[in-house]
Order: sequence, then structure tokens, then C-alpha cells
Amino acid sequence: MTLERSDLDRAVALGVVTAEQARELLRIAAERRRQAGAGLDPSPDPRNVAQANERPALNFQHLAFYLGGLIVISAMGWYVAESWEKLGGFGFLLTGAGYGTAFLWAGSRLWNRPGGRVPGGLLVTMAVCMTPLAVYGIQVLADLWPAGGPSAYAHYWTRVRSCWLAMEAATAVAGLLALRRFSFPFLTAPVALALWFMSMDLAPLLLGQERLAWEERGQVSLWFGLAMLLATFWADRRTREDYAFWGYLFGLLAFWGGLTSLDSTSELGRLGYCAVNVLLLVAAIVLERRVFLVFGGLGVCLYLGHLAQRVFRDSLAFPFALSALGLGVMALGWAYQRHSAVVNAAVLGSLPAWIVRALPRNRAA
Repeated sequence: MTLERSDLDRAVALGVVTAEQARELLRIAAERRRQAGAGLDPSPDPRNVAQANERPALNFQHLAFYLGGLIVISAMGWYVAESWEKLGGFGFLLTGAGYGTAFLWAGSRLWNRPGGRVPGGLLVTMAVCMTPLAVYGIQVLADLWPAGGPSAYAHYWTRVRSCWLAMEAATAVAGLLALRRFSFPFLTAPVALALWFMSMDLAPLLLGQERLAWEERGQVSLWFGLAMLLATFWADRRTREDYAFWGYLFGLLAFWGGLTSLDSTSELGRLGYCAVNVLLLVAAIVLERRVFLVFGGLGVCLYLGHLAQRVFRDSLAFPFALSALGLGVMALGWAYQRHSAVVNAAVLGSLPAWIVRALPRNRAA
């Protein structure tokens, strides 16, 4: 029996396999065909099988690994208080470099051990996330901190300032260097976040302003997010590991967050906002990425909630109207679940052939 792409698409629509599993099956089939054509043994490489079995999945141990890693990153990032300034530049440098070196050493040791790729990769990611702490210490120690800059590292996550650029650039470079050695998709997360912060901190310098207004920050975030989405689309499924997930996630955070912050005063502008979010829902089908579904669905719900409030303002019927809206969204989800194959085929059939050929879904074959 021969399975075709349409069979796998149908299996994904019915929930038999996930879209990621279907892509992996297509990749394996294509690799076996190439090996058979070259006269090679098409049996799977045990090392590749072991590596595939270690790919992140929703189980207790991986949840514990990621949760623990995020706690450490938060502790040494978001929760560094102004009282840390008593340590001075040497204290920051010693803490950042010490933790970073220890995490990198432990991650390298675990990386090639059976079952160690996920915890090892997370330790390396944690080492990359120590870079801003160490660079800040170097700047303070060498008296390179610009005059008029924030007086504490604790403001790094909340204030848009050009003095953070060195820390952000160093984090992005450290993450890219780590990616050359460790093929771990989560390493793209600190790189994407650092680049996002860089776009916000670099914009005032390029525009010749000391600070950006709230609306200008939203515009910068929107355009940076769009650029990141386009770059991620180009990279999607061109690599063995799924590096695109975090690119899409941070791209959407920047793009959708910037778009949502630009609150239009006209109903036509709000309708345009809804239209963009509908396009995100279509992109979720075309790109087979559920993260677009989350942001697009949230945006459509925000617009529908605005309409309900506008029509039923100061009315006893508003809670009932909002409840009806929620039930309608659930009914729409149920209808899509039952007819997803037909909807997906209709969406793809409406696209020009050259766009369909350029989609990441066709790169796996």
C-alpha cells in the first residue's frame, strides 16, 4: 500500500497524527527514497532514531526540565532587584560569568548522553541568558555605562534605552554561537527576544529622538515582528530541527502586540484590525502552525467583544450577548474540527500555484 500526502493530511485532520508527525513521516519517506536511489541501505540510523525519540514532548520530565530552566532564567533576569547594585560591576560579572560557565559546562556534558539533549540544551540556553548580566558588569566595572542611563540592571526588562544595546547584541551573538554547536531549537528564544529588544532600543537613535511615544513603539514592534515572521517563513522546514516555532512565536508577539497597541479611533481602522487577525487564522491553516490560530483568534474575539460592548453598552443584555459570542466561537471551532480537511483544501485551492509551491509544507517532500 502507498500512502500519499493527501492521506496524511486527512489523518492530521482526523486527529490520528499531529502535523509535526506527518511532516516527520514525509521527511523519512523522502530520505529513504534518496537512499534507495543511491543504492544505500534505507534502514534508519540508530543515532537518528535516538535523537528523534528525545525531541521535546508533553511529558512530566520535559515539563520539569523547561519549568526549572525558566525559573532559573527568571531568577537571574526579571527578578534581579535594585539591591543587587550593592554588588558592583565585579559582582555582576562574577555572577553572570560564573553561572554561565557552569551551565555551559553541565550542558555540554549532558548533551551527548542518552536522554540528555533536552536538559543539556536547556542548560546551554540558561548560559546564554546569563550574558546580559555579565556584560552589564563589564560596562559598570570599566566605567562604560553611559551618563543618564538607568541606574539599575533591574530596569533592563521595563525601560526602552539605548544603553542596553551592548547587552542585547552580546546575547544575540552568544545565542547564535551556541546554535552552531548545539542543535537545540529553544536557543532561538533568547536570540529572538534580544533582537526584539534591540529593535525597540535602536529605533530612538535612528530617529534622532531621546524617547519614543507609545504609538511609535507599537509601530516599531509591528514592523520588527513582520520582518521576523518573514525571516522565519523563509527558514521554516529548511532545517532538520524545528527552529521556526520560536521565531513565529516571538514574531507574532511583536507584530500582534504592536498592532493591538495601535488602538484606532475609527470603526474602519478596527475593522482592518479584525481583517488582519482573520488573515492570521488563514495563515494557521496554510502554514500548519497553531500559534497563528491563537493570536488570530484572540484578535477576532477582541474585535467582536468591542462590537458587543458598543451595541449593548450600559445594557442588561451585554453579559448575555458576550456569552452568546463565546458559544458561537465554540460552535465555529466544532464545525472546523468536523470539516477541517474540506476547509484546508478550499483555502489551499484558492491560492496561486506559485504560492502553494513556496509554502513550507511542500519543502518536507
